[in-house]
Amino acid sequence: MAQVKVLLIEDNQDLSRNIGEYIESQGAVVDFAHTGELGVQLALEQFYDCVVLDVMLPKMDGLAVCQQLRTEANRHIPIIMLTARDTLDDKLSGFSLGVDDYLTKPFALEELWVRCNALARRHLLNSEHTLRLGEGDKALSLNNQTQHIERAGSPLTLQPIPFKILRLLMEHHPRALSRSELCDRIWGDEPTDSDALRSHIYQLRKAIDKPFSSPIIKTIHGIGFALDIEG
Repeated sequence: MAQVKVLLIEDNQDLSRNIGEYIESQGAVVDFAHTGELGVQLALEQFYDCVVLDVMLPKMDGLAVCQQLRTEANRHIPIIMLTARDTLDDKLSGFSLGVDDYLTKPFALEELWVRCNALARRHLLNSEHTLRLGEGDKALSLNNQTQHIERAGSPLTLQPIPFKILRLLMEHHPRALSRSELCDRIWGDEPTDSDALRSHIYQLRKAIDKPFSSPIIKTIHGIGFALDIEG
């Protein structure tokens, strides 16, 4: 399974460093944002299994960050809110905006990691088993459990890595995924040959596009790959 990828939005540099070092020591990948504005930008552009979000941020606070992510993100991003406010009204305000979990300062780093990891895994388990996109010749379905794939009603066979690439493209449709993001989600920190992704994309196209008149695996130059499917 790929590494858990966490976005930490925290303006306290010392606390941010301590949290990041501990989470990374557990094998996760951590990106950092010291402002709410940068946190929103990263969360909307990249894939994260969990966002750890401080409520007390300058200018754009954590509640505003959460509200914007729930409005603009094309998927549910698990969010843990860090707060010194432990009243029921404060927590209800956060939950009403879509916060998934709360942790009150001061807290143990071990507890933060356990909650973060559990939330990321729970969201994965709660994902739909079957993804469906498109109509007609471009109708595509993928079952996460059985790994059964169909295009336009015809069953297709994919090797494990091309299957993962297709699943990621379907999960994030219509957003394009960069080459670095695909590599990160599939191989994590494991060393990867520079031509490995290109080879697997070729295999994916051979299975998904070659038997059909309209290709759906689209290269967006300077960005990465996306699915050419409406809706």
